[in-house]
Amino acid sequence: MKRMMKRMMMAVMAVMMAVPVLAQYGHPRYGRPSYYGGRSVSRPVYRPMTTDVYYGLRVGLDVSTVNSDDQYLDGGTAKTGLNVGMVVGFQLAPTSPVYLETGLSYMEKGGEGRFQGNKFTYGLDYLEVPLVMKYFLDVDRHFSVQPFLGGFLGVGVGGKIKDFGMRKAYSSYDKEGFQRFDAGLRLGCGVQYEFLYAEVGYDVGLANISQDYFDTSHTGCFFATVGMNF
Repeated sequence: MKRMMKRMMMAVMAVMMAVPVLAQYGHPRYGRPSYYGGRSVSRPVYRPMTTDVYYGLRVGLDVSTVNSDDQYLDGGTAKTGLNVGMVVGFQLAPTSPVYLETGLSYMEKGGEGRFQGNKFTYGLDYLEVPLVMKYFLDVDRHFSVQPFLGGFLGVGVGGKIKDFGMRKAYSSYDKEGFQRFDAGLRLGCGVQYEFLYAEVGYDVGLANISQDYFDTSHTGCFFATVGMNF
């Protein structure tokens, strides 16, 4: 936990250091800052013949589980982890409030469980590509609510299964563990004020990540992130 919090703090600090640099550019939906009487005023930019594109940075926490028919691989107790990534969103039509968002994220998923009285933890670290549709509901010219729905594709790039009874650790993707490929549904909602952004969501793993075809294992992950769009 201390190690994860240290990484979380480093990622948050990196985002905070980037805010003053990126703030001067504003966000395409809200315009770049204009100066009147010595103060900055953001004004909407109307582009009736073009579509908007935005880029974003994200950092946050995962709370995940692994649900399996195999008691040895069943991690139904939640495990926390870090997520960090970047996104790009494309407006689908000049007058449409609907955007298509994708990107690349590093997600620390997994779970905790017990087998024959011994505690096990399952670390499943993924590189994920999300693909979601977002609806921008503008509350005013500075603030918007953005529900989203779509899916994700992930490939395992790291992680350990830790057997606390035997005091051993080994790769989560060996022949007795999990497959590297994962995919599923993603849903949630974000809010944005100027270029600052926050969201919560849930990933429903649909792919069977078990190595044994006679058993099924699925991931589930609640996530919360903060960041910025520019």
